[in-house]
Amino acid sequence: MTEKHLPRRRFLRGEFFTALQSDSVKTQGFQGIRPPWSKSEEDFVAGCTRCGDCIAVCETQILVKGDGGFPEVKFALGECTFCQKCVEVCKQPIFRPHFSQPNLGEQAEQPWSHKIEIQSRCLAFHAVECRACEDNCESRAIRFKREIGGVAKPQVDLDRCNGCGACIGVCPVSAVRILRE
Repeated sequence: MTEKHLPRRRFLRGEFFTALQSDSVKTQGFQGIRPPWSKSEEDFVAGCTRCGDCIAVCETQILVKGDGGFPEVKFALGECTFCQKCVEVCKQPIFRPHFSQPNLGEQAEQPWSHKIEIQSRCLAFHAVECRACEDNCESRAIRFKREIGGVAKPQVDLDRCNGCGACIGVCPVSAVRILRE
């Protein structure tokens, strides 16, 4: 199996075969995921000084130095709790304004535009009972629909999914991946 849309650097590393891709790339794709409420990729890269302050204050330690030293989220290490410490500690204008508790008439800014999808290698699709993703989904975006004479199958409510990544690291077969909008 080969990948069709591949950055040049990844191609030269031989990652055009999906078997050669790292688990992180299989789950999160080639483009790194920036901290929540980050501006566009261009604005973030242009404004970020790569000081590492956001990485140091991340309470769940999911922010790591990625390509070029820029901070990236690595959901295999855990989930984002949206504590906003990365936003508060940053001295650069690389984050969008957000409202943790919106006033009347104001809508809370979504931290990310990505959601998740559950792939066909999910154990439930192979008649094995597992609900690790549902158990860890605080927003209850993942539910299992019961089936007569079979194992309950996962369903994702994309409107409820906040992209926190709590379901990604706990999946025993890495069947949950980022779906970019």
